[in-house]
Amino acid sequence: MPSSQPLPPKEKTLFNRILKCYEQKQYKNGLKFAKQILSNPKFADHGETLAMKGLTLNCTGKKEEAYELVKKGLKNDLKSHVCWHVYGLLQRSDKKYDEAIKCYRNALRWDKENLHILRDLSMLQVHMRDLEGYRETRYTLLQLKPGQRASWIGYAIANHLLKDYMVAFKVLEEFGKTQQSQDNQYEHSELLLYQTDILVEAGLHQRALEHLEGNKDRIVDKLTWLETKGDLFIKLQNLDEAEEIFTDLVYRNPENHRYLKKLEEIVNPSTLEERLQLYQSVTTVFPKADSPKFIPVTFSTGSTFQNLIDKFMRSQLKRGVPPLFTSLKPLYSDPEKVRFITATVESYISSLESCEKFSEADEETEPPTTILWTKYFYALHLDALKEYEKALSVLNQSLEHTPTLIELHVAKAKVLKHLGDIAGAVACMDEAQSLDTADRFINCKCACYMIRNDMISEAEETASKFTRENISVEEYLKEMQCMWYEVECANAHTRAKRFGEALQKCHEVDRHFSEIVEDQFDFHQYCMRKMTLRSYVKMLKLEDSLRSHRFYFEAARIAIKVYINLHDEPYKPGDRKTIEGESSMSSAELKKLRNKQRRQERKKAAQEEKRKQEEKANRKKQQQQRKNDDEGDTKKEEEFQPEKLVSVSDPLDQAQKFLVPLELHCYNRFDTHMFAFQIAERRSRLLVMLRALLRAQKAASNGDLAELHFCKVRFAKKVCDTNGVSSAVNDVIGKHFGNIYGDVGLEEFNQRFLDENNDSLAHIYAGSKAMYHLDNAKKDEALLKLLNFSTETKNVTIQICEDILTSLRSKLVYGQVPEDFLKDFTEKCRDFFPRACSFKPPGSTVTAKVNGIDHCSAGDPTNTGDIAMAEISMESSKADEHKMNADQNYDTSETIENHCSNGM
Repeated sequence: MPSSQPLPPKEKTLFNRILKCYEQKQYKNGLKFAKQILSNPKFADHGETLAMKGLTLNCTGKKEEAYELVKKGLKNDLKSHVCWHVYGLLQRSDKKYDEAIKCYRNALRWDKENLHILRDLSMLQVHMRDLEGYRETRYTLLQLKPGQRASWIGYAIANHLLKDYMVAFKVLEEFGKTQQSQDNQYEHSELLLYQTDILVEAGLHQRALEHLEGNKDRIVDKLTWLETKGDLFIKLQNLDEAEEIFTDLVYRNPENHRYLKKLEEIVNPSTLEERLQLYQSVTTVFPKADSPKFIPVTFSTGSTFQNLIDKFMRSQLKRGVPPLFTSLKPLYSDPEKVRFITATVESYISSLESCEKFSEADEETEPPTTILWTKYFYALHLDALKEYEKALSVLNQSLEHTPTLIELHVAKAKVLKHLGDIAGAVACMDEAQSLDTADRFINCKCACYMIRNDMISEAEETASKFTRENISVEEYLKEMQCMWYEVECANAHTRAKRFGEALQKCHEVDRHFSEIVEDQFDFHQYCMRKMTLRSYVKMLKLEDSLRSHRFYFEAARIAIKVYINLHDEPYKPGDRKTIEGESSMSSAELKKLRNKQRRQERKKAAQEEKRKQEEKANRKKQQQQRKNDDEGDTKKEEEFQPEKLVSVSDPLDQAQKFLVPLELHCYNRFDTHMFAFQIAERRSRLLVMLRALLRAQKAASNGDLAELHFCKVRFAKKVCDTNGVSSAVNDVIGKHFGNIYGDVGLEEFNQRFLDENNDSLAHIYAGSKAMYHLDNAKKDEALLKLLNFSTETKNVTIQICEDILTSLRSKLVYGQVPEDFLKDFTEKCRDFFPRACSFKPPGSTVTAKVNGIDHCSAGDPTNTGDIAMAEISMESSKADEHKMNADQNYDTSETIENHCSNGM
């Protein structure tokens, strides 16, 4: 459509050059041509030229000037599709997608058949999941360009995403008829498999099978063809054909658990003997395969289990397979099986030490390495059973025998961590990584342990062994989206009450997820062009639930806790917060601590100066490169400043931003609703509190009931203390009040809870907090309950004890607690956990020797424990306890994938 401000041929040629320069990122040349047009008085206000100049300036980082020019150009030529399109591109660059879509629609009012605008609009619509609008736009493109492959495929995908499966299939069928020859057989094969997936999702299994059979010769991916066909035969109850296919697949890969499980599903053995016979037949054909030997161990019982596990463990220990414990983890939910494994491995060790055989009746003598791996497995087994001291003794004996085995040092570090001796764990991990400096996994684990011991600078130095040269570790890991590192750093900063730095890391993790979402733009057209349609649809579904990932949950959890703490205790710039416990230090100890702090500050300043110099050199290098490439894209990524992050005036609003994705994607997690409850409580929104409480009650597990009880008490107290509640709100609360609390008063409700759970420290802690919350005069009684735990008390863990100690010192949960009581509680915790750094006497030090240098941390929970916010200390206790249990059952292969694939 001709512009309302047409240009003569000379200026039109210049304008076309501007467009070409923009596409080729030659921004300086584009601005030069724009200047030539606008310098002519006749075209000084030419709208489209002004808009293109603004768009070019936006690419050079001059955003404000760009917006001014584009708006001016649009004002001068409101009927120009170019001006509206440019304004949409500008909005899209600022991630204002809804506004960009409006601009594209306005552009289409003046040029309904502009392919560029329609494509850009369709990309934004699928990105924002406006699927109805996406289908409408793709249909328009199909009408305009029926000869283009992307037009057909885009319309088919739109119908597939809207679950109009038959329309999507028929569109692809018609598209296939237009293709005279398949130049690329791989792309055509992917298209045919995608059609099959559509039919399977539609529930048309017979038709999907016929489609597969009819296109057998044209489908290149024979493995997927076989797997899909086998699944379809099972759904159609054609079990003979299915058995033949999955038998073939087992011959291809006998270690694949899915194939073996499918084969079992097809055969459907009626007795345990028939089930065992199935796996025995596979083992006979493939004697070296481990999977058909292990799967029967998971479902067998009694003497059958004992025979199978004995054979399996012997074969693994003979070969020295380190992940044997990882393989057997699924069995640890059965106490009977655990008892037999204990007896078996103990008998192995006894026999190997006496006669170098698994049992005296054996004829074969085992090599010395067999007893080493047997003790290694036994130590991990004891660690899983929480017999930490015994596990440590076994590991020390093994290290005396073979001090160069890396796995022993890693296992010892793990056991020491569970004993609370994080400094000792760091020393063990550093020893392990020094034995093999080329092992990236060990390097990652060592850095992780260092961060948990608040040795962030040492962790950076360790991690730098695997980072790119001429760039700081921090920048490199940020660039590589290494989120495990950032989450661990956020936890470390939170423990040290460096809330600004903790929030910085949390926001960086959040930005990584936003960048992953933005990366979809690279695939909306690429996947249709390359025909990777099955992967494209999977990616879209993954992106829809992306923020359910554990890294995002951990970062959001930390951020919400910090923002709630900032609401309760607003940040005051310039205030120097003293370290807890300093008041009880002697002058010599205080002087030693100050000297240590000064050394750390000097070291940190030197590292910061070095980092600035490196960044300066990198900036110069990048500027020179941009100059050589004649590019001016100097748009800088927004940096998160710690001081700015902790100085926000609306911390609860900031916490709410992190909470919204959790409510959408982590709805089944108890902590999500506890966060919602705490934010609503501080905003005095009773109905939101009630909703969160009811949702938390549904999502709560046995380990969450203690914290749930405390929240119930807080809600009832809030209702009683709130004046001026409307009758409608009272009616809603009244409907649920009786179901939650019964017909007893609050104090009796809490006392009953304490009486019923007097053998659990977590419940005693929750009831004690509730007692003080209801009546501050009962402070002494509430505190005394915390001391009445013994070896028979359940849930006495390092984490819970640390959280109780933190709440006692915070003055927010129990007010001012006497120093004598703090000392008594700490000593009692020390009796239970003598190795734990958190309960060392004030002024004592815990030493971790790293790289030949002693790194000391004060014997104080503020330095070595996992600090939790006082209001939600129990919640942090549960989360970190779950994390410890996960560490105990850590899958080595998963760890390598999570740690290494994310940047190191």
